[in-house]
Parts: sequence; C-alpha cells; structure tokens
Amino acid sequence: MIVSTKELFEHAYGKYAVGAYNINNAEQIMGLFRGNLDSSAPFIVQLSKGARSYTDKRLLEAMIRAADEIFPSNIYAVHLDHGDEATCMDCIASGFYSSVMIDASGEDFDENIAITKRVVAAAHAKGIAVEAELGTLGGVEEHVSVSEENAHLTDPKEAEEFVRRSGCDSLACAFGTSHGAYKFAGSQGLHFEIIKGIQELLPGFPIVMHGSSSVPQDEVERINAAGGEMKGAKGVAEDQISQAAKMGVTKVNIDTDGRLVWCRVHREYFRDHPEVFDLRKPGEVFMDEYAKYIAHKNEVLGSAGKLEGVAQAARL
Repeated sequence: MIVSTKELFEHAYGKYAVGAYNINNAEQIMGLFRGNLDSSAPFIVQLSKGARSYTDKRLLEAMIRAADEIFPSNIYAVHLDHGDEATCMDCIASGFYSSVMIDASGEDFDENIAITKRVVAAAHAKGIAVEAELGTLGGVEEHVSVSEENAHLTDPKEAEEFVRRSGCDSLACAFGTSHGAYKFAGSQGLHFEIIKGIQELLPGFPIVMHGSSSVPQDEVERINAAGGEMKGAKGVAEDQISQAAKMGVTKVNIDTDGRLVWCRVHREYFRDHPEVFDLRKPGEVFMDEYAKYIAHKNEVLGSAGKLEGVAQAARL
C-alpha cells in the first residue's frame, strides 16, 4: 500500500531510518518488495530521472503498481530522486508519487530556495511532500557528478533558514557522504556534529542522507574475482548509518549497493555457466540475493519489524 512519506517519517524520527531504494527494472522491484516483506519493514521506492527514461516512466510505474497487487501487505512511499524542476512538475501532475525531490543544490542559496518554493507550492496543492537539498555531495551517480573540490558540507544555520523560507518537508544534507562506489579514503566517516547541529535547530524535522551505500567489501571482492576492476571502492560503515538513524536522519538513500549485487550475481553466473544465454537464470538468482540484501539493510537502519507499527499509526 502506498502511503505518504510524512506518515513514514513521523513514525520513524529519532528511532530508525526508512530505507529509500532506487529501482530500474522488474528484477529489482521484485527483490525489493520481497526483501521488505521478509523483514517486515516500511520503505521508499525511488525512481530517478535516469530510471524514468531508461525504458519509459509509464512502464516502471506500471510495474510498481503490479508489485503493489502482488505484495499487498507492504507499506511504502513512491519518491522521485534527484529531480530537476521540470521532472518534479511532471511527477506532481501524474498523481502517482508520494513525494518528489527537487535538487537545486548546484544553484546559489537564494535561487535554490526560489526553485524549491515553486515546487513546494505545486506539490502541496496536491498533497505531495517535497525533499530539497542543501550542501553538495561529491561523486558520481547517474546525471549527478560533482568533483570533490566542489563538494561542501551543509551549514546547520543555513539549513534552518532554508527550511523556514522554502517550506520543504525534508532536507537532504551533506555531512560526509558522496555518491557512487568510491566514497571514502582511509578512516573518513560521517560528520556527526553537523547532523547534531541540524537536529538541534530543526527538532523533529526529517534529515535525509544521500550517498549512503555501504559498498560491502565482500561484494567488491567477488566482483573483482569474477573479472571486475573495482579497486579502492569503499562506502559508509553500517554502524555509522545506525547511529545517524537515531539522530534525526530519517531517510537513507541506497542505490550503489543494489547495483553491486546485480553486478556480482551476473558476473559470477556467466563465469560459472558460460553456456547459458537465458537472461532469466541470473535474474532469478539476483531477485533472491537482492531480497536478502534488502532485509539485511533494514536491520542496519532499524526499520525491520516496524511494519505493523506503521500500519497501526496510519490506521491502515
């Protein structure tokens, strides 16, 4: 059942984080819905601008609707990830999305607010929530590409002003993560002092963490053993994600890890079965492996086992 992100955030704030998982195809959708049902967790399905154009947005949306019928016990929201203003407006007009993210973080502070306010006005008129972004993450993910020298952390005082002036419902902040599979070097990690500062100035307000994949080293090692060349890939330590979830980080975006599971399964399968050309064979393996990964990640986020509580809170 599709619900609003506001309902999910109100139940989660300060206790756990809701996993927001990017999907691009049928196999990811099936694994995602199975994994969340297996772990009894609420979740957010994320469609990026790139995912909506990979085949056709109508096809992807139709698959989500089908999954809703196949897995009627799941409770989740549907969210546009990293949208520009035009894409946000298209999603708002569709009536399918629970929330949209307007990413104008590449603009200056006042222009970011102005763009966000326009999206907020259109979205709120239809009961749709808006996520905005302040601060800039480094790294590469789909059309998002920011060099490390141009990345900068979110100022808590600016975050308070941004929320007050823009009217957004949640805020993606930069506190040390980056997009892609190469997030950290050495012992780098999250800047918890920034998370604390934002929470103190915006108590109860949902903070969003982008670039949150953990880049499991066993996945990287298996990919490399099966012919891959991913040297130095490193993500966010899971214990840091768990800690952030108790500090007001209410939505945690995960995309890269799902791609790593996909890559590992397919590389290993075709290495071990060079005679196979049926795409459904590795697809079956991936759906099962991705469901297991999702269930594990929900344990890290603290959302596992929270499905009944969300249902009761929302009186579903």
